[in-house]
Amino acid sequence: MSQTNTPQRRQTLPVTVGSVTIGGGAPIVVQSMTNTDTADIDATVRQVAELARAGSEMVRLTVNHESAARAVPAIREALEAQGCHVPLVGDFHFNGHRLLTDYPECALALAKYRINPGNVGKGEKKDSQFATMIELACRYDRPVRIGVNWGSLDQEVVARMMDENARASQPKDSDQIMYEAMVESAIGSAERAVQLGLPKDHIILSCKMSGVQDLIRVYRMLAARGDYALHLGLTEAGMGSKGIVASTAALAVLLQEGIGDTIRVSLTPEPGESRTREVVVAQEILQSMGFRSFAPMVTACPGCGRTTSDTFQHLAKDIQGYLREQMPVWRTQYPGIETMQVAVMGCVVNGPGESKHANIGISLPGSGERPAAPVYVDGEKVATLKGEGIAEQFKRMVDEYIESRYGRGTGA
Repeated sequence: MSQTNTPQRRQTLPVTVGSVTIGGGAPIVVQSMTNTDTADIDATVRQVAELARAGSEMVRLTVNHESAARAVPAIREALEAQGCHVPLVGDFHFNGHRLLTDYPECALALAKYRINPGNVGKGEKKDSQFATMIELACRYDRPVRIGVNWGSLDQEVVARMMDENARASQPKDSDQIMYEAMVESAIGSAERAVQLGLPKDHIILSCKMSGVQDLIRVYRMLAARGDYALHLGLTEAGMGSKGIVASTAALAVLLQEGIGDTIRVSLTPEPGESRTREVVVAQEILQSMGFRSFAPMVTACPGCGRTTSDTFQHLAKDIQGYLREQMPVWRTQYPGIETMQVAVMGCVVNGPGESKHANIGISLPGSGERPAAPVYVDGEKVATLKGEGIAEQFKRMVDEYIESRYGRGTGA
């Protein structure tokens, strides 16, 4: 069944990042970040292209030293030669003012700059170095994400607000002051950027925390302070199921409240695992909540004592993997295929019902059931598969359905 009752989204200013629009009612954007050494041009190009093929609509690169800044234009050029036009975002800390000044080709090759107010400098240098980066963003007409992170929060802001709180007649607890300091750093930096000439519709804000409840509270406060587009993400989310569950828990609450214009799921990859997993998780959060569709989804039962065979498990995994792997080609070949629903069920209890709700579904025989698998297409039973080759027969039927339902010239 389709999901149509998606939450009303908060109205924010639209920000153009290359070919992508963030905010202003545009679809929520999925982004990611490389973990290669940016100076390694070949490795970075491979990973950016891989992330883009997986569906990342923007990719952030670390730009932390001169060799990285020199590499960015070559990375952009190599990606363009491959037909990969995904916008690149430069992640700057400590020396961004100098790198953007000394390497104008880098500044031009990037579609957006990320600035962390806590890491632009200390003391008297902080204001001038922040101003330099904003002035360069204005010069090159580039948007900026002002990204506050509680692990590198501007300690001058924290100290000032703690002192003010200590003098208050009814002091707030330290957590509340931390939240307010995060928001103040973001909003104050944005206001300073506007004073320096950067249009409000060139600014995206983020206040990243590593605790689920902390993130929810600080973004509610941030959303109430203005109409800037917001980047959502649980920082240092962690590895495996912990990172996925924590990110989903935090982002789902905020998205349900209409907060958030672009998201990143900051997973720590398992050893040898592809970086693209964070893209898939972000997409599945948005698709599960009904905000966007990225790839056909497979409904499959968890299995129980009735499903003694693991055939349905293997088939569900194979079908889901196959559908996602084909999406880079199918996006243009089969318009609308991203909304397709497939059901792979393991017995007759819920199998036929779920199969009827899907575009195409199969109910495999469970323990003690007749060795036959009914297949349903758009709610109607069209075949009953038998024998050793049920899985392969169903895969062929899925391919045939995709061609007939979504192929060009079909009138679908």
